[in-house]
Amino acid sequence: MILHALRLPVLITFAAALALAGCGPKPEPADLVLTNGKIVTLEQAKPEVQALAARGGVIAALGTSKEMEAYIGPATQVIDLDGRLATPGFIDSHLHFTGIGQAKLSLDLTKARSWEEIVAMVAEAVREAKPGQPITGRGWHQEKWDKRPEPNVDGLPLHDALSKVSPDNPVVLTHASGHSCLANAKAMELGKVTPATPDPAGGQVVKDAKGRPIGAFLETAQGLVRRSLALWAASRTPEEKLEEQRRVVELADRECLSKGLTSITDAGVGWSQVELYKSAIDQGRLGVRLNVMLSEGNKRLAEHAAEWRILGYGGNRLTVRSIKRLIDGALGAHGAWLLEPYSDLPSSTGLNTEPVEDLKETARIAIENGYQLGVHAIGDRANRETLDIYEAAFKAHPDKKDVRFRIEHAQHLAAVDIARFGALGVIAAMQAIHCTSDGPWIALRLGERRAEEGAYAWRKLMDTGAVVSNGTDAPVEDCDPIPGFYASVTRKMKNGQAFYPGQRMTREEALRSYTLNGAYAAFEEGIKGSLAPGKLADVTVFSKDLMTCPEEDIRQAEVLWTIVGGRILYKK
Repeated sequence: MILHALRLPVLITFAAALALAGCGPKPEPADLVLTNGKIVTLEQAKPEVQALAARGGVIAALGTSKEMEAYIGPATQVIDLDGRLATPGFIDSHLHFTGIGQAKLSLDLTKARSWEEIVAMVAEAVREAKPGQPITGRGWHQEKWDKRPEPNVDGLPLHDALSKVSPDNPVVLTHASGHSCLANAKAMELGKVTPATPDPAGGQVVKDAKGRPIGAFLETAQGLVRRSLALWAASRTPEEKLEEQRRVVELADRECLSKGLTSITDAGVGWSQVELYKSAIDQGRLGVRLNVMLSEGNKRLAEHAAEWRILGYGGNRLTVRSIKRLIDGALGAHGAWLLEPYSDLPSSTGLNTEPVEDLKETARIAIENGYQLGVHAIGDRANRETLDIYEAAFKAHPDKKDVRFRIEHAQHLAAVDIARFGALGVIAAMQAIHCTSDGPWIALRLGERRAEEGAYAWRKLMDTGAVVSNGTDAPVEDCDPIPGFYASVTRKMKNGQAFYPGQRMTREEALRSYTLNGAYAAFEEGIKGSLAPGKLADVTVFSKDLMTCPEEDIRQAEVLWTIVGGRILYKK
């Protein structure tokens, strides 16, 4: 059952009805009217209308194109949709906002098909770089390369070629998942990494058979070589740092709006980043709406929880009422925490990246201070441990209702744990695009039994009554929701095969996962996620009808308009 506000909208005001009948004055003109379209509202009383009027940032009325003529004045902006599909503004329930902007300023490794290709990209970047300037990139995935690098350790390349083309500039290349990185000798030198360097808690310095670091760092071990980036940052002036931060936010905002997103959940930033967002909003430089999850330590959270909680700042541009934690890593890097060993790495069950006892304390702080908790959990053991933590917190605080704790990703579940999501009211904040992107190699990591039992089990989760919200985890994947919508309803991988197709969503379920469920996952279903008078006038308009077009045509759909608060912030 999808949980959302029970409301029956007045689709056209009484005044407008009288005006159309010639019996009364016209209603106050709207700022924007969408007409002659197929507008899916996701409201039970009237699920589809032709036209919409927005005034003062909210929806004033919905109805037929004829009815909305009463709202058109001399200054009203009118968009003739010409039969095109308009939906509630799309919501990405889990991405990394500044990561999107930062990716624009570093090497894009998502298209690389070999280690040699990546080395060549770094060599070119070095020629343009200043002495000592770090070379960064993101998006590589060893399982998507055409061939295994030689030599390698568990499929990961040795740093030698990278160090040869960049002897003086530190290089740090982040995995697509963000849960591992590759570094050159200079980055390891600045990070003081040697054969004697031990694995940090929740991480691994990958070494060869002789005990030498190969340049690959998993989970928390990445911090060792990221020191080289911190050293460079420390050498820059405060003005240079601030200008880059602003640029990153601007690039991320532009990218999200161009992909039809009107709201996003930024899955884990520090308080200083929230202050930067507030400044951007105050200056009118932020278009997309942000629901921010804080990544701060328990001590700081306990000290500042009350003052940091923000609801609807800047005309509902910013909300801070969630906390983000990570209990494990990513499956691709063998970092997901499993109940049984990896099928392709029997010596490992993955990594527990944050102590369970610390997460129990985070849950206590969250529930006692009116915060939502979202824990990154990918492996089946990580999900079980997180559910156990949540269940204990709920039992210890029976007076706290409707807390809407979330599990971020919930990718691989043990069969006996699936029903617990619905029973506990835990939201599964998932990313459909991960299913089809990772599908070709999931069985290699888990084996067929575990993959079929609980990998991306959307249908099983929804059948328990759990709310499933959708997103992209950008920049892990492109923030474009259209491939995610396609993945939700087809589960088709690039080879044309469907990954356990019995778990597919219907098109309406997919739309809800990207709209109303996303709003519910952020406690905002009362103001967004569906189209009704009084709700925010956030709308996404598509070139194709995602609800009825042939399946394969979904991938060719484009965003034509992104409307936030009744204002057109992107037009193709």
